[in-house]
Amino acid sequence: MIPAGDAREGGATSNSITGGISFHAVVQGRDITVQLPPAITPALSGLPAPASAFTGRDEHVERLLADLAPATGSPGEQRAVLVSAVSGLAGIGKTELAVQTATRALEQPGWFPGGVLFTDLAGYDPERRLSPERALEGLLRALSIPGEHIPNGLEDRQRLYRSVLAAYARENQRILVVIDNASTSSQAGPLLPSDGTTVALVTSRHTLDGLDARLHDLDTLDETASTAVLDQALRHARGIDDTRFTDDAEAATVIARLCAGLPLALRIAAAVLAAAPTRPAASLAAALQAEHTRLDKLARPDRAVCAAFDLSYQHLIPDQARLFRLLPLNPGPDLSTDAAAHLTGTGPDRAEELLQHLAEAHLIEPAVAWGRWRMHDLVRLYADEHGRTHTVGDQRDSARTRLFTYYQDTAQAADTHLDTLPGPRAPRFPDRAAALEWLDAEHANLTATATAAPALGHPTTAINLAFSLAQYLDYRRYFEDWITLSTTVLAICHERGDRPGEGRALSDLGIALREVRRFEEAIDAHTQAVTIYRKLGDRPGEGRALSGLGLALGEVRRFEEAIDAHTQDLAICREFGDRHGEGRALTNLGLVLREVRRFEEAIDAHTQAVTIYRDLADRHSEGKVLTNLGIALGEVRRFEEAIDAHTQAVTICREVGDHHGEGRALGGLGLVLGEVRRFEEAIDAYTEAVAIRRELGDHHGVGGALSNLGLVLGEVRRFEEAIDAHTQAVAVYRELGDHHREGRALSNLGIALGGVRRFEEAIDAYTEAVAVCREFGDHHGVGGALTNLGLVLGEVRRFEEAIDAYTEAVAICREFGVRHREGRALTNLGIALRDVRRFEEAVDAHTEAVAICREFGDHHGEGMALTNLGIALRDVRRFEEAVDAHTEAVAVYRELGDHHRVSEALTNLGLALGEVRRFEEAIDAHTQAATIRRELGGGHLEDQASK
Repeated sequence: MIPAGDAREGGATSNSITGGISFHAVVQGRDITVQLPPAITPALSGLPAPASAFTGRDEHVERLLADLAPATGSPGEQRAVLVSAVSGLAGIGKTELAVQTATRALEQPGWFPGGVLFTDLAGYDPERRLSPERALEGLLRALSIPGEHIPNGLEDRQRLYRSVLAAYARENQRILVVIDNASTSSQAGPLLPSDGTTVALVTSRHTLDGLDARLHDLDTLDETASTAVLDQALRHARGIDDTRFTDDAEAATVIARLCAGLPLALRIAAAVLAAAPTRPAASLAAALQAEHTRLDKLARPDRAVCAAFDLSYQHLIPDQARLFRLLPLNPGPDLSTDAAAHLTGTGPDRAEELLQHLAEAHLIEPAVAWGRWRMHDLVRLYADEHGRTHTVGDQRDSARTRLFTYYQDTAQAADTHLDTLPGPRAPRFPDRAAALEWLDAEHANLTATATAAPALGHPTTAINLAFSLAQYLDYRRYFEDWITLSTTVLAICHERGDRPGEGRALSDLGIALREVRRFEEAIDAHTQAVTIYRKLGDRPGEGRALSGLGLALGEVRRFEEAIDAHTQDLAICREFGDRHGEGRALTNLGLVLREVRRFEEAIDAHTQAVTIYRDLADRHSEGKVLTNLGIALGEVRRFEEAIDAHTQAVTICREVGDHHGEGRALGGLGLVLGEVRRFEEAIDAYTEAVAIRRELGDHHGVGGALSNLGLVLGEVRRFEEAIDAHTQAVAVYRELGDHHREGRALSNLGIALGGVRRFEEAIDAYTEAVAVCREFGDHHGVGGALTNLGLVLGEVRRFEEAIDAYTEAVAICREFGVRHREGRALTNLGIALRDVRRFEEAVDAHTEAVAICREFGDHHGEGMALTNLGIALRDVRRFEEAVDAHTEAVAVYRELGDHHRVSEALTNLGLALGEVRRFEEAIDAHTQAATIRRELGGGHLEDQASK
């Protein structure tokens, strides 16, 4: 049989028959010969026109085009991909993707000179569904086979169809076959070519894994592509001047979100707006907000989202349909197989089987991790609407209770593994890691369930979940979730008159509020909790509330009140023999003692806490308090002990998986490594701390680590990197609205800019830091920024302005009792006074600085003040006093183990001794300085000392 051409052109068909006497005999005979006419018109009549609004699918189009491209090897080469199957949810854009891809493929020279065959099998519409026989009849007619020559049986039509396609391929007239909307592999399979050259593109709502095809799953559009579809569709309908979506980008974003990236819903939304030329986009956005009417509004006379979903829903068997209707009862964003089993009251194996069928129908989709499933937002609304009409038959109330009980009981079991103290653990999980894995996977579901449960008649579920999740939310730093749950539980307990529950909810709420820096609210919550526990006579509860209160008071610098709260907590814990609580109280007391510079007491408190936690085998708490101990040790310059404490803390935090604690310990380690001039190690520690804080989303921690990293980079003269770190820190704090730390970061940025002699920019940074700190009442920050501003003003020889800055810094420190900083500011003031030859005033400033540093045990500041005092005394030719000052400076730095400073002090001492003609002693001092510098590797400094 020889098709002569495209039926639309009226071409004649002749047959060459071997081994048969009629048409049927031809088909069933040994040989079929199909001969083509010289000119062939591509069979394009059935391909729908591509939509003008098409975006966000470039990657999918490119992958499909790669499948469709002709083979590039030798003649007769078999293609690796002969069938590509696109699957996805109803309305996801499968047909449009196929049409767009086919259109682009036809534009490629030499790809499909025979054209394209397109057939819509309407596989999900019982009234329009095409059988394979009927579909083959249409395709054969499109291939110019006259009706009288088309056989009746499926197998005969299939053989003829494949023979015709093969003949086209042999004549280099390759055809693309597009099979749209197939419901099963058996419906699409007979329409597939078999010659090894002709390719097919199939679309279905099901994953058709029985076609031996390259499978392509189509997902929803992202927000950018969704808003682009809205705008393009509206402009296509109303013209390019209709800019309602671009004029109101916020409304467009809301509509895109409510349509959940479903192209069908987006196009309908655009059509709704196109039908009302004066309707604002914001009006449509508001109309779609209500969940119970959203699907109704996403409809036009010729199409509707519900109608598209109906066709898929009608294909489900009863058990699948019941699970589909129950799935929206889960308040969270996804569902595990185990949770689905409890929801349906079946075993996990049967639940997985049903879920898999729903996934194959693309009514749900597997999440990234196997065993978890999620549902498109609009499908969820659709399923819930059907579920409400089957409340009794599906036993929805019982299903919800089973699900909530599963979440509640499993969360309680997991919580036993998070307790850092030795004790019984629920057998539901083998270890802490498994419990954390489950909590991480179910976190969103558990918090959503706890929040939704009261309104659904399950307030006890909300209370139990909130208390069971407290340790987890604290550990993973989900503080906003903790605030939400604690507030929910507080309202329930208050309404019930449950005073112990109120106290616990207030304590939890206060901790979470403090962590998000809502300090005054945290103080109020803890104060209420203390009052409740006192009225109840619950002393341990009172102690826990006092602990939280003390921490919150410390954050607002009400240190004496904080010390009192922690001291009371400590007394209660000791009264009741609560060793773990005693460790907590000592830890917190040490923190606030450090803030008021009672460092030795802080070290003692932290050391006791470490001992207690070690006795209790509480490694997690031990790691936390070791970090605090290391910081306190660093303050009294016991650097080696501090390094040891921080190193142990890092090890323990890694061991127990506490990434936040690890980041904090690395920050402390970097600080003390910088103090002993192990700068490269300090940089490594800070860099790792920044990475951990970023990974955890701890923006305050990121800012702090970046600030410290910038400072130590400056120490090794990597000023450009330091500038970058400080600039990032400023940006972080600005975004957070933390003006206190923003001012400090600007001040540090000024230091780095000064290091590369960008003095004017440094002055700008310091000036801005002063302004920010003043505006927000950060007097300590003002003093520090003024001190640094004075330094850089001195560099550009604006000495009088530098003196003014230092003088104001000294005044602020005196006014607010920041004596240790007053000493540093006086030292810098004395240097500036010397620059303008006001030597006697400089001597007075340095003398006062020495006294203040001694008063507060600031030995490093004392050494600096003594060195500068000695230089000022030399300036006024009071050489014997200068010798005494430099001698004392040498002694201070030797005691501190600061060899660099010892060498500098010895050099200055040698100069002063030379002035009083004590030459042998001067030679000895310079020799010692040169030796130290040689040992430290400072050759150029050695030369300076030798002079």
